[in-house]
Amino acid sequence: MKYFWIFIVVAAGIVFPSLVFSQSFEFDNPLAEQRADPWVHKTDDGTYYLIATVPEYDRIVLRKANTINDLKNAQEKVVWNKHKQGVMGHHIWAPELHRIDGTWYIHFAAGEAENIWNIRMWVLSNPSKNPMEGEWKEEGQIKTERESFSLDATTFEHKGKRYLIWAQNVRGGNQGTALVMSEMENPTTLTGPEVVLTEPEFNWERMKYNVNEGPAVIKRSGKIFVSYSASATNHNYCMGLLWIDEDADLLDVSNWSKSPGPVFYTNEELKRYGPGHNSFTIAEDGETVIMIYHARDYKEIQGHELSDPNRATRARVVRWTESGFPDFMQYEGD
Repeated sequence: MKYFWIFIVVAAGIVFPSLVFSQSFEFDNPLAEQRADPWVHKTDDGTYYLIATVPEYDRIVLRKANTINDLKNAQEKVVWNKHKQGVMGHHIWAPELHRIDGTWYIHFAAGEAENIWNIRMWVLSNPSKNPMEGEWKEEGQIKTERESFSLDATTFEHKGKRYLIWAQNVRGGNQGTALVMSEMENPTTLTGPEVVLTEPEFNWERMKYNVNEGPAVIKRSGKIFVSYSASATNHNYCMGLLWIDEDADLLDVSNWSKSPGPVFYTNEELKRYGPGHNSFTIAEDGETVIMIYHARDYKEIQGHELSDPNRATRARVVRWTESGFPDFMQYEGD
């Protein structure tokens, strides 16, 4: 793993010029109150779907709209409910919606009704053209080499191969989560090997909890970027970044680089606390990259942060440096 200080914004607050500015978009933030871990999927016909964690952690919901801003007032539909007993019975977290070979898939995390922290990754499928319709089938658990706490699966295709990146406890005990990647045989099955891309090592990744989670993939300028979230889900929550050359072996960890500082984090002046667990989508112009993420507008939380319902979904434009790296504009609003 290589570390480079080449970002527009890092923890020290260093700002460099030379930005490539995208078209200006204004978003009616928050797009969705009390919706965390947001994922927006844009179809080829320009339709946007929003899927996210609800604060009751008991169901999976979808919204559909023709624009990103229209997701705010779009009617929401429950497409799946937790089990009353056994697996998939608690902590329904971080669903992602993907269209793969003509079938819709939802990858999500769930605990057991009787053992709520026994969290694993699960998959639903739906052959309907519209994921708001049709029947969602339970495809079962994504089995990993390590039988341990695992969540936040995201999948992407590169050069004809499909990959999964997820967060998992790889060291046992209370050692937190690392990001792991594997090639996939199909949208529900890993082929291995399973390689650890990053573990919490810097202070900003170890605030209250040792956490690397919530990966999201974006390709640009000959590179693959993976944003991820770190630390507890209070005001310490923040985002880091991994990247690799698109022609390199993705399963060779030595080919990956990592930001030694967070690239997006709390800004008290803007009342943006604990931003993270993002996804990427494309704006209506077909080219501007939009980051969808959650944050709170206050710092002090009563009780445990996971019991606070007010992580809200927001959207913002991603700008790019002349060297082709994403800039998340730490000091701008939204």
